[in-house]
Amino acid sequence: MHGPTPPAPDAARAFAGARPISFWLDDPSRPEALARLAGTERVDLAIVGAGFTGLWAAIEAKERDPGRSVVVLEGGRVGWAASGRNGGFVSSILTHGLENGLRRFPEEMDELERQGLDTFRGIRAAIERFAIDAGFTETSMVLLARRPHEVAWFPDALATQRRFGHGGRTLEGEAVQGLLRSPAYIGALVLEGEGHALVNPARLAWGLRDAALGLGVRIHERSPVRSIERDGPRLRIATDGGVVHTDRAVLATNAFPPLVRSIRSYVVPVYDHVLMTEPLSAGQLDAIGWAGREGLGDAANRFHYFRLSDDDRILWGGFDATYHAGNGFARRFELDDRVHARLARNFFEVFPQLEGIRFTHRWGGVIDTCSRYSVFFGTAHGGRLAYAVGYTGLGVGATRFGARTALDLVDGLDTERTRLSFVRRKPAPFPPEPIRSLGIRRTIRSYARADETGREDLWLRLLDRLGLGFQS
Repeated sequence: MHGPTPPAPDAARAFAGARPISFWLDDPSRPEALARLAGTERVDLAIVGAGFTGLWAAIEAKERDPGRSVVVLEGGRVGWAASGRNGGFVSSILTHGLENGLRRFPEEMDELERQGLDTFRGIRAAIERFAIDAGFTETSMVLLARRPHEVAWFPDALATQRRFGHGGRTLEGEAVQGLLRSPAYIGALVLEGEGHALVNPARLAWGLRDAALGLGVRIHERSPVRSIERDGPRLRIATDGGVVHTDRAVLATNAFPPLVRSIRSYVVPVYDHVLMTEPLSAGQLDAIGWAGREGLGDAANRFHYFRLSDDDRILWGGFDATYHAGNGFARRFELDDRVHARLARNFFEVFPQLEGIRFTHRWGGVIDTCSRYSVFFGTAHGGRLAYAVGYTGLGVGATRFGARTALDLVDGLDTERTRLSFVRRKPAPFPPEPIRSLGIRRTIRSYARADETGREDLWLRLLDRLGLGFQS
């Protein structure tokens, strides 16, 4: 999906020798692998996927009914995919921004905000209850503007924040440099108050793993599920090494090729890429400011997200969301020299005072996106299976809500979550190939022009009318 421009030599040199693994996962405290599934097991509930959604679902299932037998089947290692590769931004907002939610679910936004904040508080409480060492830190989040039309959007965005009880303030000119010393930014929207945090996502996943095991959940790693089929009144879930017979199942496989046909037209996999610097010296930290250590992001459609780690590295990701034709899905897409070079060039435009710093880690991975840019739900196999997918990169916080909702659905419960239109309604489906690839390519070009000009073209306005656009 990208042009043929080769990496600039300086940009490529900056990440030469970088370890091709998520910094979060490259941790000596990573727990030892759990046993593969071997033979046959019979359980009350099977969960496919040991990322955040699957782990939260396992914990919730045992806390609701300690006597219920629960098994989690994971194709790789716990937290190795999107849950261990993201930026570690935790938000209480379930709808990929208040504006997106207001356009799609205006009648429910007050309730969605209440439940989102309840979800956030539940994450914080679980981290405390299970003594998870995940570096959970509540802080402000900041959107940074490069262009005047982005600054002009901030007053309306701030009014929306305040309408729902969130704090915030805007900055312009020199005041922005007091927050972050960078020639790239001319304005900022600071989102304050409860509902924003940073976390080490891999350690969060490993902590949830240990919590689930402590509650009696069985977890089998390196056990990719090949099929889920009806087997009389139960489900038969097959892996390479064994079979699980279960009364009910929760599918928590994010962007991986869906094991349920009804999901396939609603989700597309896109690849996100990240760089991590070496630790900054005291002088380098002083040169960039950033004393508040907030989570930062660009106020644009094609945006970077960035933050400091506990050991003073800068995580720098985003901008490109790469779709490969035919729902392309392969490990080879995770490392892309051109995308990582573009990330490096953009990094030094924002932080020219850090010229010469090296990136120690570079990685990429697949995330799932849907046309409404937020999690959606469904059931299959006569209600015996429920799923939560489509998080579009904002799953660190929303997965607890997704897990609890999927469990409600598969248990046949009438709850404050299952009564939401947000849960009952599905997003608009994506068209089949080759229209899908052509449409995504055109949309990316239109977003890039909108970022430059501040105006939507005819294509984006058409998507909005069809319910397929970010502004829909």
